[in-house]
Amino acid sequence: MINMKGLSGEVICMEIGVKTDIGKVRDRNQDAYFVSSSEEPPLFIIADGMGGHKAGETASNMAIEITSTQLVKGLRQSTLSDDEIQKNIEGSIDMANREIYRKSLSDESLSGMGTTTTIAYINDGKVHIGHVGDSRAYILRENTLCQITNDHSLVEELIRNGSISAEEAKNHPQRNIITRAVGTNEYIEVDLVIKKIYRGDILLLCSDGLSNMLGDDEIREILLGSTDMKEASQNLVELSKDRGGFDNITVLIVKF
Repeated sequence: MINMKGLSGEVICMEIGVKTDIGKVRDRNQDAYFVSSSEEPPLFIIADGMGGHKAGETASNMAIEITSTQLVKGLRQSTLSDDEIQKNIEGSIDMANREIYRKSLSDESLSGMGTTTTIAYINDGKVHIGHVGDSRAYILRENTLCQITNDHSLVEELIRNGSISAEEAKNHPQRNIITRAVGTNEYIEVDLVIKKIYRGDILLLCSDGLSNMLGDDEIREILLGSTDMKEASQNLVELSKDRGGFDNITVLIVKF
């Protein structure tokens, strides 16, 4: 259990569990994550890189380094409004996008690299989310698990326009194609979300190595049934590997 201070000075008591794993098929772990220290603003980030050889790993690490550095510095002010916090988050992702895109153009071995990015910042009883790609943020409140980000993926677009069902999407041959990523284009559109949080809520950030392997009900049962969030993160990763572990898996859990 750790305590962090939000912008408004309130002490936020949190139990944190985090685990990243290469899985059982890939030869590199292209996922990355960031958890702020107790002296820093309560900030949590995950990124799932894409690209051959070292490209995806480079993209995800750049996204984590750039966004965390910008936000730890930009969120230290005590007078920021919700809009200003959201602008800080959006600006950090925009900066990461530009830097990753420029590096991909200057180094042929990194051509076409990109990464998902999902950022969560806690302040004044709210979680501020910035999101690009198909990594996810969930909130578990009491017995209900709710996904609070939208996947930027081909199958999600097909579900929204009625071409396929959510059940069909689980085994769709193009389910890994994402439609928006950090670093693949000069400009990026960022989804921004604000949600109230309450005592007992559990925030989950995860890469698609988890969400492609486990259903929401299974995730919920593990979060509720584990003795603490460290055990929950380990249990989620291990079950994903038992199901095949076809991708890198990253799980970051915060219980309030």
